[in-house]
Amino acid sequence: MNGNESGEIRTKWNERFRSENFALGSNPSPYLVENIEFIKSLVPGKKALDIACGEGRNSIFLAKEGFDVTGLDISEVGLEKAVHWMKQERLLIDFHMEDMEAYEFSETFDLIINFNFLLRHLIPKSVAALNPGGVIVFDTIMDSPYVPSPHKKEFLLQPEELYSIFSGFHGKIYFPEERLHDQNPTAKLIFQKN
Repeated sequence: MNGNESGEIRTKWNERFRSENFALGSNPSPYLVENIEFIKSLVPGKKALDIACGEGRNSIFLAKEGFDVTGLDISEVGLEKAVHWMKQERLLIDFHMEDMEAYEFSETFDLIINFNFLLRHLIPKSVAALNPGGVIVFDTIMDSPYVPSPHKKEFLLQPEELYSIFSGFHGKIYFPEERLHDQNPTAKLIFQKN
C-alpha cells in the first residue's frame, strides 16, 4: 500500500468516526466478552495490544479487566474519541496513531486482539510478537453474499482461511467459528502460542 492509499484509508475512517457517535457501538465485541475469563486463564501476563482499535471499545474493556493496553489505529479522529472515553473512565491506555500496513512490532505482548481488520502479512508478525503462551483473539469479516458493502475482497477472509492460517503456527486453536450467514459474516478464533 502506498502513501496515497494510506491517506485515503485514514480519510475514510476519520469521516466515519466523525459522523457517527460510535461507528461500531460502545459495547466491546461479544466474542471478546464471552471468552474473557478463558482468555485470562490462558495469558502469561497482562500486556495487551489492540490492533486497529478504532474508537477504543475493546481497549477500554481490556483495561477494565486489568490489562495494560496499547491501542493502535490509523484514524486520529477515532483515537481522539478513544482518549476522551479513556479519561472519562479514569483508565490509562497507550493509544498511538499507526498505519498498520507499515507497522513493525518493537515489543512483545501477552495478548493481541484483532477485530474487524485484516492484513494477512501482519498475522505472522503478530504471532512472532507474542510472549510464550501468549494469545491472539481474531475476529474479522468474511467474504459472503451477505457482507455489507462496500468492502474490498482483499480485506475479507475466505471460508476456512483463518483456521488454515493459524494451523501453520506452533500453538493451540480454540473456539474457531465461521458465521457466513450473519448480517455481518465473520470468522473468529483464539490462538495460544506454544
